[in-house]
Amino acid sequence: MAEPMVVDVPLEDNENNEAECYVVENPSLDLETYAASYTGFAKLYRLMFIADHCPQLRLEALKMAISYVMTTYNVNLYQTLHKKLAEAIASAGLPDVAVQMGSQDIPVLDTMWVEAKTKKAAIKLEKLDTDLKNYKTNSIKESIRRGHDDLGDHYLDCGDLTGALKCYSRARDYCTSGKDSNQSILTRLKCAAGLAELATKKYKSAAKQFLAASIDHCDYSELLSSNNVAVYGGLCALATFDRSELQKQVIVSSSFKLFLELEPQLRDIVFKFYESKYASCLRLLDEIRDNLLLDMYLAPHLNSLYMQIRNRALIQYFSPYLSADMRLMAAAFNRTVTALEDELMQLILDGQIQARIDSHNKILYAKDVDQRSTTFERSLAMGKEYQRRTSMLILRAAMLKNQIHVKNVGRETGPQSGEAPGSSTSLTPRGFDPVPL
Repeated sequence: MAEPMVVDVPLEDNENNEAECYVVENPSLDLETYAASYTGFAKLYRLMFIADHCPQLRLEALKMAISYVMTTYNVNLYQTLHKKLAEAIASAGLPDVAVQMGSQDIPVLDTMWVEAKTKKAAIKLEKLDTDLKNYKTNSIKESIRRGHDDLGDHYLDCGDLTGALKCYSRARDYCTSGKDSNQSILTRLKCAAGLAELATKKYKSAAKQFLAASIDHCDYSELLSSNNVAVYGGLCALATFDRSELQKQVIVSSSFKLFLELEPQLRDIVFKFYESKYASCLRLLDEIRDNLLLDMYLAPHLNSLYMQIRNRALIQYFSPYLSADMRLMAAAFNRTVTALEDELMQLILDGQIQARIDSHNKILYAKDVDQRSTTFERSLAMGKEYQRRTSMLILRAAMLKNQIHVKNVGRETGPQSGEAPGSSTSLTPRGFDPVPL
């Protein structure tokens, strides 16, 4: 009997899965201030993310999430959070954590609250549904739109994202006027587009989207804060922009400069990078790393962004020189010579630095370029392009001189017998010798 065909399934990219399995030990995050910047699911999911990755803040984050979810009708998430809290308490075997637990009030699962909220949610849903039917009977578009929005808000409050999306989609059919200003809508779209580009690792496109946001209309607490826009846009720009782009679009940008004022550490990082103070820049990046690892959108990309920023710093450091002492470079980047040599080797293999390494003397030499041959090649290419353009101009002049042109019969003279409207006819009043190209 023939063996069944076996298909080799390619291994999945586990980069994000590996990124999820980390623990942040020393954050300097003020959790209460951080959580106050968000509302709705953004607040809940960010607190849950912090609880999953930071043992030091786990109990506090879960308590804040439970306290907030009790202001909604989301009983399923309430029970999930209590389950996480019970697991956190069971796994908290360290003495300092035990002391912390003893000094805090740990909330218990309130089954009566679950039953009461479930009943209230059902009653409110029935009322909103009845109101919507009445609005449809009266055929007032604005009332119908508001009814769908209210129903969507209730579904969202209950944690039913699918039901909320359906209601919001139906509400669009009854819109009569824009509630928000165009600039506010544009800023929200830019922020959402920036997150989408960040999720697909298109960091330069993400940076451009965040840089286009307006701080005066960045009231999007359901998704992100103005501080997030500053951090996401700043890091993506550092990782992908060259010096001129960084200077024009970030440092002297009148709009994004206001975002950077919200994050003084990031502002210093950007300026030190532009001033080629790479050791200070990279040290500051390391100082904020733990806090950035607690950001649910940025954490999966932080290693890649940091690596690209470091590589760009190495490239910019070496670009003005024909040779560089790797011992001095290592001191400038707070690295050992061996580790720096490995980084430079990878950049050379990737084609990002045109250079070669003298491993014995620890010297990095720029790759020799024959400027004479390069100049001749550019001159020849420019000459061929000039010849092509000249030939095209001569041909055009000859066609105009001999009155060769194309008429649209349908527009100018109307359809002739046997011709379809819109057909074209070439008119050649007299012959001419073709111009040699």
